Amino acid sequence: MQIPFQKFQGLGNDFVILEARDLPFDLDLSRLAQKLCNRHFGIGADGLLICHRESRGDARMQVINSDGSEPEMCGNGLRCFVRYLAGHEDQSFLIETGAGLLKAEFSQKKQSIRVNMGKPVLSPAKIPALGWNETPVVSAPLQVENHSFEITLVSMGNPHCVIEVDQNWSSADTLYWGPLLEMHPAFPERINIEFTQFLTPHLARVSVWERGAGATLACGTGACATLVAGVLQNKLETEAVIQLPGGDLTLFWDQNQDQVWMDGPAQRVFTGSYEEEGMIR
Repeated sequence: MQIPFQKFQGLGNDFVILEARDLPFDLDLSRLAQKLCNRHFGIGADGLLICHRESRGDARMQVINSDGSEPEMCGNGLRCFVRYLAGHEDQSFLIETGAGLLKAEFSQKKQSIRVNMGKPVLSPAKIPALGWNETPVVSAPLQVENHSFEITLVSMGNPHCVIEVDQNWSSADTLYWGPLLEMHPAFPERINIEFTQFLTPHLARVSVWERGAGATLACGTGACATLVAGVLQNKLETEAVIQLPGGDLTLFWDQNQDQVWMDGPAQRVFTGSYEEEGMIR
């Protein structure tokens, strides 16, 4: 059986998008995601997005990481998903996600997608994180091996741990500390990590370690969490640019409505079909 797909990327964070109606009802989606996302034996991607046309909004986005796990939300994936749905004119959408119904707008002129990423969650019980009772958790110490990190915890529908680092931080540091922090016993559902340099009140640079995907070029919800953490630490204003390895995102935290908005690009890379041997629809 051949499955049609489209591949999109948002700041280098790449996704394979499938229509749910093209898939057998009993298909193991975790296994399929691992096969499709494999960069040597599959299509290659950070994650799989499945478009469900039956939805409380215009469509429902289901996200599956490259390791087969299913996160609640993915910001870059959401921008790619909206670009997949959009035509060649300005359009607005209401997308059902694991984090609720989210508004999104596609601008043909700017070739960008603006997304309401929802309300940041700061309660450690809801992130979830163990060992803290106070809300919010800001610049709190966390011991990992022989090193103590100061962490700020934010959920944008999925859990994030923002850590300020200096200019000497390297990608090798992210690769070493990322998995140790992701799997730390304080985070029962694992966690995403943003190693962050706060450069000015309107600019931060982030190295990302994503739960279930590892080091990636960008993370939309991580950029949102970084903005919120920066504001809580008095390091950022409520509107700032977050620099990621794959490019920049513009973020705004509307504190009156307690909503975070993200603005950035997404692009179709190619389309094709994937042949799954032995699959019968």
